[in-house]
Amino acid sequence: MSQALDTPPGASARPEPPETDLAALAARHGLTVSGARPSLGAYVRQLWGRRHFILAFSQAKLTAQYSKAKLGQLWQVATPLLNAAVYFFIFGLLLGARKGIPSDAYVPFLVTGVFVFTFTQSSVLAGVRAISGNLGLVRALHFPRASLPVSFALQQLQQLLFSMIVLVVVMVAFRSYPDLSWLLVVPALALQFVFNTGLALIFARMGSKTPDLAQLMPFVLRTWMYASGVMFSIPAMLEDKNVPAWLADVLQWNPAAVYMDLVRFALIEKYDSSYLPPHVWAFALGWAVLAGVVGFVYFWKAEERYGRG
Repeated sequence: MSQALDTPPGASARPEPPETDLAALAARHGLTVSGARPSLGAYVRQLWGRRHFILAFSQAKLTAQYSKAKLGQLWQVATPLLNAAVYFFIFGLLLGARKGIPSDAYVPFLVTGVFVFTFTQSSVLAGVRAISGNLGLVRALHFPRASLPVSFALQQLQQLLFSMIVLVVVMVAFRSYPDLSWLLVVPALALQFVFNTGLALIFARMGSKTPDLAQLMPFVLRTWMYASGVMFSIPAMLEDKNVPAWLADVLQWNPAAVYMDLVRFALIEKYDSSYLPPHVWAFALGWAVLAGVVGFVYFWKAEERYGRG
């Protein structure tokens, strides 16, 4: 009776239906989607806020990498040196890949190429597994997922810097003494680090959905290594070959060859500017900016999907 008395004449006594627009309801109460992708600017700020975690995580991974080996961190240097020794025997002695390189500069040339290319190779391989290999961390904690591939690229940079001590010894042993040109190693490796980080971000997103990519990448990277002049001088090897000019340019301007050339030019006294392609610093900068920007945006686009499904 009281309900009938409170109801205005002509109005229905039925209760108001519940609100069906869930998005409007959530917005009215200040609710947001859990794990939603932030704006690009906000994402950069979040990543900068995790810089201490990124550095600590990379150092912990570097320390744990060879913790079960008796030689420990010495394998950071021993592995690329052993690779260089094998390449010297096969390519330097058996196949005559020293063509165009002074005989007393070939060993520094080869060791530098192996160390610098390994930096890129290891960054890519670590990037492929950055998300798929750390799903427990990704699903348990909320943080910008780009922290993981960036951290792995930083780990490889730290490993390379540790190896540079041995590289300096090799240079001095073959009469390439410290000079002002050695300072050029700093911008060259800085640009390569940005480039490697971009690749790590790209392959981290791809590897998060296709774990089998980790099995394929060693073959791709090995092909890239053979095409980048790690064991030989590209201009010298193509000098007597009937190859199109554009193919020679592609081989010389590919990013792995560019960064190797710059570090060799900086460290090896007899590796002068005649070995460098034109505008090599412009290409080094261009590759770094292209890979860094594209890789970061490409990874950020899928931020809310990592660790799900």
